[in-house]
Amino acid sequence: MSIAAIMQPTYLPWIGYFDLIDQVEKFVFLDDVKVSKQSWGVRNRVNTNQGAIYISIPLLDYRDHVNRLFINTQIDYKQKWQKKHLKTLAQAYSKTHYFKVVYEDFEKLLTIKYATIADLNISIIKMVAAKIGIQTEFFRSSKIPDLSGHKDDRLVSICQALGVDQYLSPQGSAVYIESEHPGGAFPDSGIELFYHNFDHPEYPQRGEAFQSHMCIVDLLMNCGYDQALEIIRSGRREPIYYKKFREAYCQACRNP
Repeated sequence: MSIAAIMQPTYLPWIGYFDLIDQVEKFVFLDDVKVSKQSWGVRNRVNTNQGAIYISIPLLDYRDHVNRLFINTQIDYKQKWQKKHLKTLAQAYSKTHYFKVVYEDFEKLLTIKYATIADLNISIIKMVAAKIGIQTEFFRSSKIPDLSGHKDDRLVSICQALGVDQYLSPQGSAVYIESEHPGGAFPDSGIELFYHNFDHPEYPQRGEAFQSHMCIVDLLMNCGYDQALEIIRSGRREPIYYKKFREAYCQACRNP
């Protein structure tokens, strides 16, 4: 049995993203889909003295928004956002125990000028995965030949191209996977569908009240690379089979 997961390449993802990666043998960056300016593809949250704030990457604007994909969308480097992001990270985490080593790693990546938003996000995710001990094999959907279909049909096509027989889906994808019938295109394909199940754990964090769903940098700055994967795995729950998920969790699926 082999299992895969597929996600858009997020900017500085939250810890649940890395739990999804850690549970599968093959992880695919869905990089040939549309990226929008207020999405997790270009922004995430940092825990500061003033509470959680968003840091966002500016994109070069052009008229063809329909075809603005992760793989062809350029970053606007004229806005000097890299210095702003690094300054925000330094101000937020300079007093944490692991600041120096973690900051240096992100500083190296954030001073590079990447061709596209996909290249930046994927570089960061791969670096973090390697540092915390995740050994999952990575792929990019744009590099997988002969894919077909849209939405759940496309997910099935990717799984078939990778030769896996199970798919672990983010719960948010149930909105379109389950929109027409249970499991979407998966049951007829012979690929078993499960939904990711994760309870955000608390960990030692600066500040009085714990702030959940921060970007991965928050965990790394506060707890370091060596402890990160153990903390992430502590929030893991048994994946939910699609039939149970539809019945027990997905109100929108039952009442489209």
